[in-house]
Amino acid sequence: MNGHHPRRHKHLVESFKDAISGFILAFVQERNIHIQIFAAVAVVIFSIIIHVSPIELMIVFLLIGGVISLELVNTAIERVVDLVTQEQHPMAKAAKDAAAAAVWWFSVVSVAVFIVIVVNKLT
Repeated sequence: MNGHHPRRHKHLVESFKDAISGFILAFVQERNIHIQIFAAVAVVIFSIIIHVSPIELMIVFLLIGGVISLELVNTAIERVVDLVTQEQHPMAKAAKDAAAAAVWWFSVVSVAVFIVIVVNKLT
């Protein structure tokens, strides 16, 4: 034997608990997630008020999920970079900026898609 033990996976319930814990921690620590969730609630309420179709509402939920998921990934990348170095390093800045750009870009696309849905519904 080579001394390696087979990797044991967590129970599914433990994985869910860890994921929920990660979300709560990010929610508590990250201002942008507060803004995104507020915007998400406003967008969903507005979508319901203007009676978007079920398909359009599913698209809205996918866009919201994408933005918040990317924000969580951005938060994770920022934490890992901060763990590795507290110094101002061009590579650390590039990693953080790229992660933030991913959130920004998906948010811009999401707004554009939502505008198309709203304009289509109201015209």
